[in-house]
Amino acid sequence: MSRKVALVGIGKIARDQHVPSIAASPDWELAATVSRHGSIDGVEAFTDLDALLETRPDIEVVSLCLPPVPRYAYAAAALKAGRHVMLEKPPGATLSECHALEAMARDAGVSIFATWHSREAAQVDMARTWLKDKRLHALSVNWKEDVRRWHPGQDWIWQAGGLGVFDPGINALSIVTRILPDRIHLTAATLEFPENRETPIAASLTFAHPHGAGISAVFDWRQDGDQIWTIEAVTDAGTLVLTDGGAKLAINGEARAETDADGNPLQGEYPRLYAKMADLVREGGIDMDLSPMTHVADAFLLGRRVAVESFNE
Repeated sequence: MSRKVALVGIGKIARDQHVPSIAASPDWELAATVSRHGSIDGVEAFTDLDALLETRPDIEVVSLCLPPVPRYAYAAAALKAGRHVMLEKPPGATLSECHALEAMARDAGVSIFATWHSREAAQVDMARTWLKDKRLHALSVNWKEDVRRWHPGQDWIWQAGGLGVFDPGINALSIVTRILPDRIHLTAATLEFPENRETPIAASLTFAHPHGAGISAVFDWRQDGDQIWTIEAVTDAGTLVLTDGGAKLAINGEARAETDADGNPLQGEYPRLYAKMADLVREGGIDMDLSPMTHVADAFLLGRRVAVESFNE
């Protein structure tokens, strides 16, 4: 039997990913939306979350697709009303508010899920399995995309709390923290801030590995032409390369199959997220892994800030 879910925040990510994933899932029914401006044809629309929570007690789950800064208040209201909550990445604007939300969920006896969609890319689990028993020598992340293509006119990204280039960069960090068997921590960072923006447009990071492997990441939001989402790991058994944000995998130059054992295409990121949320709700579970966000917070704390020329879309 499907469960009813409400989507809060009807923007690009909701329309492109959440709505079709819910529609294709046997676990879910999109029963309502909350947005000041957006709506979905055939779905009851609210402009206020409190009104939805009061008038639709049949909706068990609230999925939040808002920018990170206002998300806490919406999540807290849903949890206090006894609803399960699903959080688009990053799960909040600060680590402390994420910890507070987890505590609220536990007190209310409901599920909360900090989703990291890039961890659900087709080849990430395969990469994790292969690296599990290998000795890592080096790992490098090259994550470069054009903000004008992916976030046109989204001023909140450039404001304090919007993360800037870490909005896509945190996707890479979510994969790295998923596939590596050992914990790493940040040791140095350089953050490039346009003179007219409050968040960085580029970043270079260096990490410490418990066994001495060299780990680095470069994020840049000024990429023209081909978009680059690559992670390369050099090990004692050869080299693993994830490309296309984890959708493709090559080990020692040999591409791995992009289908399952039956020859079917591997499931997409957001369908897998919603399947996991269904499992959490059934089991009464909580998944609030904040390790990708911790690295971003460390970068802002430790990073050397460099001013660069103003950036206008």
